[in-house]
Amino acid sequence: MVRGGEGDVVEQRSFWARGRVLAAFAVLTAGLLVFHRAVPNAVLGLGSLLEAFLPWLGLAVPVLLGLALLRRSALALVALLLPVAAWTYAFGGLLLPAEGSDADDLVVVQHNVSDENPDPEGTARALIEAEPDLIALEELVPPALSVYEKTLAADYPHHAVEGTVGLWSKYPLSDARMLDIAPGGIGEGWKRGLRAEVRAPQGEFAAYVAHLPSIRVRASGLAAAWRNESAGLLGKAVAAEKLDRIVLMGDLNSTVDDRGLAPVTSRMNVAERGFALSFPETFPVARIDQVMARGARVIDIRTLPATPSDHLPVAARLKLN
Repeated sequence: MVRGGEGDVVEQRSFWARGRVLAAFAVLTAGLLVFHRAVPNAVLGLGSLLEAFLPWLGLAVPVLLGLALLRRSALALVALLLPVAAWTYAFGGLLLPAEGSDADDLVVVQHNVSDENPDPEGTARALIEAEPDLIALEELVPPALSVYEKTLAADYPHHAVEGTVGLWSKYPLSDARMLDIAPGGIGEGWKRGLRAEVRAPQGEFAAYVAHLPSIRVRASGLAAAWRNESAGLLGKAVAAEKLDRIVLMGDLNSTVDDRGLAPVTSRMNVAERGFALSFPETFPVARIDQVMARGARVIDIRTLPATPSDHLPVAARLKLN
């Protein structure tokens, strides 16, 4: 009986001693979720790369859970509480139901329509079905641009286009002009920013449409210098805006967690509910199509049915303060 008791103690100790490596991975996952800004960008752009896919770190939890059960490790099971808590704190709120809709809500649609879209008319009609107040489009090129203008005209009589970005509105627009967010050295004729004033029933606000430069993952790491410079220029424009309320729509080529967008996200409210992963269309892994606001709340954001673009459209609901 004594030997049996000693054996039980040994087994209990083993139950708690096993799985130290799994527990370490659980702690590491939690640390990356909470302290992702500590990962340096100087080395291959790892910080921004991690932040672009940060919610996906949650997939480590079921994997580690299965291994912990297989190893019968109490230590690993307890350690798993850390990444669960960290992920819930960072992203759990996005899964909660959004508050009910209101007649005063502003609904906007953001879509990179792709400069290779073979069906601009069908794309425009699909966006109209969401019944938004505003539609922001990127990668507008002739002759597709004229098709969008013709198809959207009846429902959205007010519109402005600068370069390859455009804004369609149910409400009058004024003071529409190019927003200079071109990074140095990118070449003349690069026009991917627009600013206009919207006179909506909820009040006047500035509408921004932006398409930041793409980022590339190369052997040398994440190439995001132009995107980051353009984001800095966009952040300065937001800071200098005289109107109290701003609604920003655009393909910002990264997620709201990416430190590269900090010049913008530090000054704007982001969506309170919804993941709305928008890119790539075939298997979305990140939301790089964004709707943000100053002087307003972005209540929720969702994806719309696919169009012939490589991006999914997103629709957001806002409450103007």
